Amino acid sequence: MTENAHLLIVDDDREIRALLARYLGKHGFRTTTVADGHAMRQALAGGRFDLVVLDVMLPGEDGLSLYRWLRAQSTVPIIMLTAVGDEADRIVGLELGADDYLPKPFNPRELLARLRAVLRRARERQASPEPAAGRVLTFAGWRLDLARRELRAADGTLVPLTGGEFDLLAALAGRPQRVLSRDQLLDLTRGRGAGPFDRSVDVLLSRLRRKIEPDPKVPALIKTVRGGGYVLATDVRAT
Repeated sequence: MTENAHLLIVDDDREIRALLARYLGKHGFRTTTVADGHAMRQALAGGRFDLVVLDVMLPGEDGLSLYRWLRAQSTVPIIMLTAVGDEADRIVGLELGADDYLPKPFNPRELLARLRAVLRRARERQASPEPAAGRVLTFAGWRLDLARRELRAADGTLVPLTGGEFDLLAALAGRPQRVLSRDQLLDLTRGRGAGPFDRSVDVLLSRLRRKIEPDPKVPALIKTVRGGGYVLATDVRAT
C-alpha cells in the first residue's frame, strides 16, 4: 500500500504546507514539511523519504537546482509543483526526469492521485524490474543502453540526454514502427495523459531530434504522424 509512505513537502507557502500535511495525513501518509532548500537538505540527511513534492519557485535556491542536486544523490521519486501557465518550468522538469508535475493552484485530490500513481510505479519497478532494463537497443547506427541510460553514436561518442529525452527515446525505441500519441508517450514515461494544452512532449522531441537526426527539419527517424503522434520509423534490434 502507498498510504504508509513518508513524504517530504518542500514549499515556501505555509498555508500549502499545512493544507497538504492535514489532507495527506487523513489518507494515511506521513509528511514532513519544509520551506526551503536548506531545510530540505537537513530533512533528507536525517531521515528516509519515499517521495518528494518540490515547488519550483522557492526563495534562495530554486526548485530546479534542488532537483538536480537531489537526483544526483538519490533515485527517490519527485513531483514538481509549478506556477500555473508556466510551461517552461514544466518542460524543464520533464527534461530533467521528474516523475510528474502539477501546476498551481491545484486540487489536493489530484495531487493525491498523482502521488499514488508515482509511488505505485516506483514500487512495481522495485518488485519486478523490467526485462528491458538490462538490454541495449540499436537502430540506425545508434546504441541506446537502457541500464546505463546512455546513448552512443555509431563512432562510440556519448550523446548527452536529459532524463526526459532519454525516457521518450526509450519509449519510442521499445515500440518501433508504432505510432504513439502524446497521451501514450506521457503515460509510458510519467504514468498519466496529456492535458489539452500540454506541448511538453513536442518540445522534448524537437530537442531530441536535434541530437539524433541528420536534418532535424526533415526528420527521418522520429516522424510526426498528423493527427496521430510520433513514430520511430526504423528497425530496432535488442541485445
